[in-house]
Amino acid sequence: VQLQASGGGLVQAGGSLRLSCAASGRDFSSYGMGWFRQAPGKEREFAAHISWGGGSTLYADSVRGRFTIYRDNAENMVYLQMNSLKPEDTAVYYCAARIGGPPNKMTTYEYWGAGTQVTVSS
Repeated sequence: VQLQASGGGLVQAGGSLRLSCAASGRDFSSYGMGWFRQAPGKEREFAAHISWGGGSTLYADSVRGRFTIYRDNAENMVYLQMNSLKPEDTAVYYCAARIGGPPNKMTTYEYWGAGTQVTVSS
């Protein structure tokens, strides 16, 4: 599975962005999909996950209620709608694919895309 994230940019605090992750390869609908982010000087951290069928989601406490993850298996796409953005959301955002294991752990993800930069100005 190859993954490509897009949709990042510069936005003011309180604004919104939607990130997209395009997947190519076989069996996209078999994978749980996650979004992680890495701020400058910090470790990469979990943001959100959606199950293979889209029926189950998980969010980090820091984004719950502001971010929404969803997917379109027919189009091999996964999205992260980010609302009420804060300066602390500034990071490079990565999408990743997993078959099993804890969805909030980086080590359970088999495939990673290149990141997309999100910058939130105050």
